[in-house]
Amino acid sequence: MPKPIVFSGIQPTGRKHLGNYIGAIRQYVEGQDRGDPAIFCIVDLHAISVAYDPAELRERLYDTTAILLAAGLDPERCILFRQSDVREHAELTWLLSAVTSHGDLNRMHQFKEKSGKQRELASAALFFYPVLMAADVLAYRATEVPVGDDQRQHVELMREIARRFNERFGETLVVPEMRIPGVGARIMDLQEPERKMSTTGGTENGTILVLDEPDAIRKKLGSAVTDSGREVLRGPGKAGIANLIDILAVARGIDPSEVEREFEGKGYGDFKKAVAEATVELLAPVRERYAELRPDEAALEAALAAGAEKARAIAAGTLAEVRDRMGIGPSR
Repeated sequence: MPKPIVFSGIQPTGRKHLGNYIGAIRQYVEGQDRGDPAIFCIVDLHAISVAYDPAELRERLYDTTAILLAAGLDPERCILFRQSDVREHAELTWLLSAVTSHGDLNRMHQFKEKSGKQRELASAALFFYPVLMAADVLAYRATEVPVGDDQRQHVELMREIARRFNERFGETLVVPEMRIPGVGARIMDLQEPERKMSTTGGTENGTILVLDEPDAIRKKLGSAVTDSGREVLRGPGKAGIANLIDILAVARGIDPSEVEREFEGKGYGDFKKAVAEATVELLAPVRERYAELRPDEAALEAALAAGAEKARAIAAGTLAEVRDRMGIGPSR
């Protein structure tokens, strides 16, 4: 059975948190040898769809690059690049807009959520975000897209765009499959466990950052919201405990049911301490390696440039075929 072509993108905005690490970054690292190739993109073009500071965008991009490398991505084993360095993404976005309906984009949950927060300006770029995401993946004829559960709707639209293009212009684009982790697909805010962990919409004490010091992690988990009971079990009214069970299960690489068995009859205090220590152990190597990598921006740029060259070689072929199928430019 041939290896999948894996593609996924990650935003350079905001500081990376535990949810990003479990839901996306660990998938990247584990999948880089499964893919042929495995392609990972830092999506700075997506980042400009909302209000941002140009200098901070560059800083965050280097931060994100260093975190990905510190977590274990190896540019010799995968393709890692900056989205804006491969201009085929932008052109393919426009071409794919011809088979994307306004109604589809208007139904996207993320647009409704983010545009509601931008009272002064909800940009056309934010509205078009899912088309650019489709172009990101379809440019590489990726067969597999590792994403968090919150991106499910965008991947479904991407699949529909590929199908529509093929029906109208002939078989050209690959309809990708999404890959969502079974455990930890949605890590929730420790203070508001009904909401996803986030550096932009979440609480400060409810968000564990990948680069948090051990004591900060212990403090945040020690004050995590649970419930009025004492049982370490998943179930109705136990969103906080279920979230902590998922975190511990992922950190230890075990099934959540094993966590429940281990802490049967024990109180929340011991359980929270165990979650804290496992999380500290999970993130410590990344934080330490990041401190070594982040200062050398020239090396980070070199890694991104090498990846962009490999990415362009693939995307250019797809774009040439798409243009030809659509009657754009001279006939091939």
